[in-house]
Amino acid sequence: MSEVVTGEAVVVEVRVAQLPSRALAFLIDWAVQWAVIILAVVLVAQASLVTDESLATGLLILFVVLVTVGYPVAFETITRGRSLGKLALGLRVVSDDGGPERFRQALFRGLAGFLEFWTFVGAPALITSLLNQRGKRLGDVFAGTTVIGERSPHQAPPPEMPPSLASWAATLELSGLSDDLANTARQYLSRWHELSPRTRDEMGLRVAGQISAQVAPPPPPGVPPYAYLAAVLAERRRREEMRLARARSTPPPYGPQGHGPQRQSPQGYGPQGYGVPTPAPPREAGPPRGEAPTTSGGFVPPI
Repeated sequence: MSEVVTGEAVVVEVRVAQLPSRALAFLIDWAVQWAVIILAVVLVAQASLVTDESLATGLLILFVVLVTVGYPVAFETITRGRSLGKLALGLRVVSDDGGPERFRQALFRGLAGFLEFWTFVGAPALITSLLNQRGKRLGDVFAGTTVIGERSPHQAPPPEMPPSLASWAATLELSGLSDDLANTARQYLSRWHELSPRTRDEMGLRVAGQISAQVAPPPPPGVPPYAYLAAVLAERRRREEMRLARARSTPPPYGPQGHGPQRQSPQGYGPQGYGVPTPAPPREAGPPRGEAPTTSGGFVPPI
C-alpha cells in the first residue's frame, strides 16, 4: 500500500502494482502490438506490388509508429489508464494525485515507452522500477503517474465465536477497544494458519495482552490466545450488526410516512386540513371570581 495526496489535500491509500504483474501486462500488450505489426507488414507487402516502393515504406513506418506509440496512448486515454494487458490483470494508470490519467500524461508515457521498450529492450524501465519506491518506470516519472492495482486481495472470512466462550463474550465491555488494535487482531487471525508454531504463540500472546488491557472482564483460565481473540472480534461484530439493524428499523419521528407534524389551525379546528373541531381543553376548578384560594392552614391571603 502507498499513500497519495489528492488536490484537496486528502490522503488516500492505494495499492501500487508490483513489478511481476506490470511485466505480464506489458507482455500481453507487446504480443498484441507485434501481431498488428506483422499484419501491417503483410498488407504493405501486398500493396507494394501495385504501388511505389517509397510509398509502401512510408506506410510501413506510419503503421509501426501508430502501433508502438499510438496503441498505448489511445487505449490509456479512452479507457482512463488501462490498456489490454492492464485490463486483463486489473491494473490502471493514475496521476500522482490519485486522479485519472490525462492525454498529455498518456502521450509522455507512450513516447518514453518507445525508447524504453522498443529501443533499449526494456532495460531503462526495469532499472528505474527497481530503484523507485513506487515501481515507476521513466515514462511514469516524466508523466507524473503511478500504476495501481484495482483488484482487492482475497480477504479471509471473519472469525467465528467459539461456542464455549459465547456466554462470557456477552458480558464484555468493548467501548475501549480501538479500531487499529482490532484490525491487528483480525490480521493475525487471518494469517494464523500460515505462521510457525513459535511465531504463532508469540504474536498471539502479545496481541491478546494488548487487547485484554482494553477489554473487560478477563478471559476464563486456560483459554488460548486464538480463541480469546476470535471471541472478542466475533462479539464486536455481532454488536455492530445489531446496532445497524436497530438503526434501520427506527420509525420516523413524525409517525407514518407521508404525514408531517400536525399543526393547529388558527380557528381551533384540529389538524390543519381535516376540518374536525378540536374540543377545548377542560378548565381546572378554582375559587369563584373575586375570591382568593384558601391555604392548607386556613389562612386566606388578601385579594
